[in-house]
Amino acid sequence: MAELINIKINGKEYTVEKGITILEACKQAGIKIPTLCYLKDINAIGACRVCVCEVVGARSLVASCVFPVDREGMEILTNTKRVLDSRKTTVELLLSNHNNDCNSCVRSNKCELQKLAHDLGCNEHRYNGIKQQFEEDVTPYLIRDNSKCILCRRCVAACDKLQHVHVIGANNRGFNTSIGSAYELSLNDVPCVACGQCINVCPTGALRERDSIDEVFNALNDKTKHVVVATAPAVRVALGEEFGYPIGTNIEGKMVSALKMLGFDKVFDVDFTADLTIMEEGTELLGRINKGGKLPMITSCSPGWINYIEQYYPELTSHLSTVKSPQQIYGALVKSYYAQKNNINPADIVCVSVMPCVAKKTEMNREHVNAYKEGKDIDYVLTTRELARMIKRAGIDLPCLGNGNYDRLMGEGTTAGLIFGVTGGVMEAA
Repeated sequence: MAELINIKINGKEYTVEKGITILEACKQAGIKIPTLCYLKDINAIGACRVCVCEVVGARSLVASCVFPVDREGMEILTNTKRVLDSRKTTVELLLSNHNNDCNSCVRSNKCELQKLAHDLGCNEHRYNGIKQQFEEDVTPYLIRDNSKCILCRRCVAACDKLQHVHVIGANNRGFNTSIGSAYELSLNDVPCVACGQCINVCPTGALRERDSIDEVFNALNDKTKHVVVATAPAVRVALGEEFGYPIGTNIEGKMVSALKMLGFDKVFDVDFTADLTIMEEGTELLGRINKGGKLPMITSCSPGWINYIEQYYPELTSHLSTVKSPQQIYGALVKSYYAQKNNINPADIVCVSVMPCVAKKTEMNREHVNAYKEGKDIDYVLTTRELARMIKRAGIDLPCLGNGNYDRLMGEGTTAGLIFGVTGGVMEAA
């Protein structure tokens, strides 16, 4: 049983578990301490110094994310002038060499550094730092802009400890330190699996997905093109967060209405092609069991997972299912069955998918046996964030929309496909 001790935070008494950090103790007490580099259980390195506070008896301010509450009667101060001045100075120093093109940054109004600067009343011009020039690292799925990097190392921790890929880290020393791959190689030239977790944890706009919004808008405005879109199961419960809904709210109907207002000729649900995927994978599994094929069979639905196996465990590639993912089956059906049924030249069809993962942007460019041999099954992949930006750019007030209904690709309903959007869903569907 954990040992409990009594401490004081800002003059009030609390009972907490001995050994937890000051940051955790303050959170339990309803006191928010700002952080920039901290990620629970992943990145607790006390590097950014934004989370500092006073401990009575200590000679200097301490980083609350790593400093333990380890003695009876410990007194902690989180909002003294000394603490607030230190945090403000730290953030102003970060701003002094940060690329402050906030108005055109994709993370504007959702940037942790920007919010912290506002909360602390910072003056971005207080210090005149040297703004280093970096060449953007551009890949088919993400862009790294180190002029906006604050060296928090969250992306490094996510790559190492979450994904176990280890393709990025700190290069050089001192003021010349930058985050990147070994020998300053592009992510295109290292075994990155395109999982996108580095984007998710980045507190600024230093990492962002490769944007396809302009290309999709151009296709929608081209009257010679028949533009269709399909959404992945997870998007309907992720999109709402971008419009102020509680996390996990299902806004399927409003999302469909917004997509039709954007001008897509048809709006399909990838749930149906997920059903087809699992039917084919189930058939393949039974075939391997009955005919002595390679087992266990591993699903081929996730391109990030496939990239990981190919890069790090190539000896296991024969265990992968040969079935296309729901995204690719959707594109293949649209450019074959749908095109023939509606008497449309496949060359005039633009297939767009909305997916929760940037690895889907790499999947559409992989070599596939395409239904339409002169082009790709999928032309553009949008992430959930990109779709949110498209809706906002078009001036669509999503919360005010009614509930629309998906178009039907082959007169289908959905069965197992919907649960693809949660961990273990593919196996449960099988």
